[in-house]
Amino acid sequence: MRKTHSLIQVAAALMAQPSSRQWGYDLSRRAGVRSGVLYPMLTRMLDEGWLTDGWEDPAATREQKRPPRRYYELTAKGSAELGALLEAARRDARFTGLIGRFA
Repeated sequence: MRKTHSLIQVAAALMAQPSSRQWGYDLSRRAGVRSGVLYPMLTRMLDEGWLTDGWEDPAATREQKRPPRRYYELTAKGSAELGALLEAARRDARFTGLIGRFA
């Protein structure tokens, strides 16, 4: 995957909670990335084996009267790859301001 500001922002947001289920809307908000950028990126990460996904239990959402949400979880491979990506970004002048924001 090409190193972009958006990728670094999403990687930092994912790595901030590496062992949690993460929802797309929340990731978008925390990373500061529009959904039109985020969801194609998450699809590529799924294809690379960096993430797994699933759906919230519909029974748990009936009380709140909303549809189930899709969640994403980092795999061991994803954690290693994104960790390496963030480490490389720390040494890259193009991303200095971004890394400080998420550190």
